[in-house]
Amino acid sequence: MFLHLGADIVIPKKDVIMIIDIRTKRSSVTREFLQISEDEGFTKVIAEKVKSVVITSKNVYMSPISCATLKKRAENIFESIK
Repeated sequence: MFLHLGADIVIPKKDVIMIIDIRTKRSSVTREFLQISEDEGFTKVIAEKVKSVVITSKNVYMSPISCATLKKRAENIFESIK
């Protein structure tokens, strides 16, 4: 199954490692991780207004969709499998 991150970006659900709120960027550890991923070329900015960060096995996506909405979308994917 797939997860829509916004702006026509869809990723396989199985690749998602973590979804975090952009407000956690205040943490020094998170800031450092995001800076390194950007420097290494792994960061994909989907939109100007970022609400969440989706970390996958290959990239780090800066999504305009909130964590709560992404969580609901991910849960709906699992319900459709049952």
